[in-house]
Amino acid sequence: MNVNTEHDFLHTSLTRLLGCRYPIISAGMGGPARSELAAAVCAAGGFGLLGMVRESPELIEREIAAVRAATARPFGVNLIPSSTEPALFAAELGVCLAARVPALCFFWDVVPEAVKRAKDAGAIVLYQVGSLQDALSAEQAGADAVIVQGIEAGGHVRGRSGILTLLPEVAQRLRVPVVASGGIATGGGLVAALALGAAGVHCGTAFLATHESFAHDYHKQRICEARAGETVYTDLFAINWPPNSPVRVLANSVTDEAHGQLFGYHPDKLPREVIGHDDGRPLYLFSTDSPLRSTTGDLERMALFAGESSALVNARTSAAEVIERMVAEALEARSRICACRVDDSSGASDNTDT
Repeated sequence: MNVNTEHDFLHTSLTRLLGCRYPIISAGMGGPARSELAAAVCAAGGFGLLGMVRESPELIEREIAAVRAATARPFGVNLIPSSTEPALFAAELGVCLAARVPALCFFWDVVPEAVKRAKDAGAIVLYQVGSLQDALSAEQAGADAVIVQGIEAGGHVRGRSGILTLLPEVAQRLRVPVVASGGIATGGGLVAALALGAAGVHCGTAFLATHESFAHDYHKQRICEARAGETVYTDLFAINWPPNSPVRVLANSVTDEAHGQLFGYHPDKLPREVIGHDDGRPLYLFSTDSPLRSTTGDLERMALFAGESSALVNARTSAAEVIERMVAEALEARSRICACRVDDSSGASDNTDT
């Protein structure tokens, strides 16, 4: 079997839409997903997203330019319309459209006006959602692809169902490509997602621990050390976001001290205790700020975002190595499935002859 044929099953409606070689999107994680990571993913054949949530227009402009200086491959920018102050969001989107970024990825509540503005400017629109209803709303608003997030995902979690049930439910109803997100960090997970109707996968935790990620080394090391069952689903880390916005993080002293009371925290009612700084800005206990390369302070008590797939991330590697590994594992998984089918067919024939 030649190489092109082996890779054919990884050429999907998503790769055709985005112009990438592999159906693997690196999540636009606010903070860690800056130009170094996005460019590395794109250069390796995936599709990189800049995580520019509530960043200044000036920083967004610089990061877009940095990606373009590093690679000629298409990329996207992740923004969150519904949880960003309207004037700031308008400025953020304006910078992206003026720079003619190939794609915009939006998250949380579906905001049709944001989709329309991006589409009118010629951008591809991806929308990350957590339910069938929001998926249908995103498609109706004009999204070119819908990212379906399961409850296994790290960071802010819109999904309330497991990806194995939510994904096929959505894929059966939508006409646009559907992308699976949550708990996926291996090629086997990629093959499973494709089998359930996805056109690709959207991975955060797998790329957060890479060399190119802007996350702090402490955060990366905690992910590599994590084992199954060591993430916590909670709304304890609430400052900076609207109420009732759960996250998934690695367990730490803050979650331990909650003594099982993991929900019911309102951002306006939490104390403002400064536990660190980033670029001169104070970081509060219970905030949604995760530690970055530029962060100082009590890192252990910060929001260490991680999905359940952190149990599958055991070493710090390059983004290219993550993609190469996932593709190799996907090919291996596909070969195992084909071999099982051949074995079953041979067995059935033998039984018939007997």
